[in-house]
Amino acid sequence: MTEAFDIVYGVNPEKSLEERHILAILVDNEFGALNRVVGLFSARGYNIEALTVAEVDPKKNLSRITVVTRGAQQTIIHIMHLLERLVPVHKVHDLTVEGPHVERELALVKVSGKGENRVEALRIADIFRARSVDATIESFIFEITGASSKVDAFIDLMRPLGLLEIARTGAAAMARGKQGL
Repeated sequence: MTEAFDIVYGVNPEKSLEERHILAILVDNEFGALNRVVGLFSARGYNIEALTVAEVDPKKNLSRITVVTRGAQQTIIHIMHLLERLVPVHKVHDLTVEGPHVERELALVKVSGKGENRVEALRIADIFRARSVDATIESFIFEITGASSKVDAFIDLMRPLGLLEIARTGAAAMARGKQGL
């Protein structure tokens, strides 16, 4: 198994740059499975930046966990090896390294504003293709979907206009092409 990781990652022990990685993990949909995966990260001091989980195959009783984390190449490989040893885990893939993938995130962004700030918030939302899903005289709730970097950029532009609250789903990601997880 180590050779496969070395080939995919082109392992360079001297490379210690921390990079963002999206891990797709297929697990049994059972009580405690998510807790074991998250516990593995927390017990070793690894941070989870985003986490999504949902049942993907009711007949086989499988769920997909998508974890966004940061770490050096060797750290990510180590995490993946540990995940593969967990009982409810069937597959672990680092979508970031394995090839082209599609990543999307949904966010709800509440912005207050009157006058010019209100007009500017609507203009920026239009540019980012964010939809207004709720509006009052003093605020909007925008729904935005896209890559995490797009969501981040939208939120950054809303801050000076009266950003009140944010709810984010975390990344959902899938490898491109005909291969499945």
